[in-house]
Amino acid sequence: MLYITPVAIDPEKVPLPLFIERCPAGFPSPCADYADAELDLNDYCIKKKSSSFFIRAIGNSMSDIGLHSGDLMVVDKSEEPHHGDIVIAEIDGEFTVKRLLLTPRPALQAMNPAYPTLYPDNLQIFGVVMAFVHKTRGGE
Repeated sequence: MLYITPVAIDPEKVPLPLFIERCPAGFPSPCADYADAELDLNDYCIKKKSSSFFIRAIGNSMSDIGLHSGDLMVVDKSEEPHHGDIVIAEIDGEFTVKRLLLTPRPALQAMNPAYPTLYPDNLQIFGVVMAFVHKTRGGE
């Protein structure tokens, strides 16, 4: 289940430094701190501002892809959903976030084996999840 939570977007963009060096998930690199450019998360996460919005996830049916309860999702209503996309769908008047499967028949797949794949008779896609933000330290 999803609850739509309005999230205020500051009209002033705050670009932060983007370091050219990538960060391995193993041993640290001895490379110097070299900022190559600036990165604004609005530009990085939002393709079409007029059709994008934020939704906060609740529950753990998508935990195997790293989407956890409380995470913020960036959703674009104008994107055409494709097989394998993470989407916001409406089923029986309620929103859910799942992986869209189009073959062999339309389905919504949870990314946690504890939850079943859904095969709705009337599948209505509300938007495609373009990105999500997962905090590693507490607080919403």
